[in-house]
Formats: sequence, C-alpha cells, structure tokens
Amino acid sequence: MGKKKNKNKSKKVNIKRERYTKFRKEKPSSMTVFMPDLPEDATAMRRQDEQRISDFWRHYRRPPQRFIRERDAKAKR
Repeated sequence: MGKKKNKNKSKKVNIKRERYTKFRKEKPSSMTVFMPDLPEDATAMRRQDEQRISDFWRHYRRPPQRFIRERDAKAKR
C-alpha cells in the first residue's frame, strides 16, 4: 500500500541557498524613470528630427508589391 507522510517533518535546508543569501539583493517592484532636461539646442534638434520623421511617413509611398509568376515559382523549386 501507500506510505503515510509525516506532517511534522521539517524541510531539508538547502546549503547553497543558505550560503549565497547574503549576495541576494532586494529589487524594487516598480521602476521610475525620469528623462533629463535637455539644453535648448538639443531640444530644437530633437524637435526637427521628429518633424522630419513625421514628414517622411506622411509622404512615403511604398513601392508596389512584386508578384511572382507561377511559372517562375515552379522553376525555382
């Protein structure tokens, strides 16, 4: 039949865990990140870069999709 487990039995202590607990540090659960204040010229450059990127995406037209002919696809297999 099955063995009965002893409920009062204490858990086996992990020796390595006990040895290295002093090196384990508490980590904060949430990180708060603050962006540094940029100087005026850096702020202006960043604004210009963002403007250029937005203009690019506004006027960018993707090249038409290339269609592969069935005959060429069969030849490559």
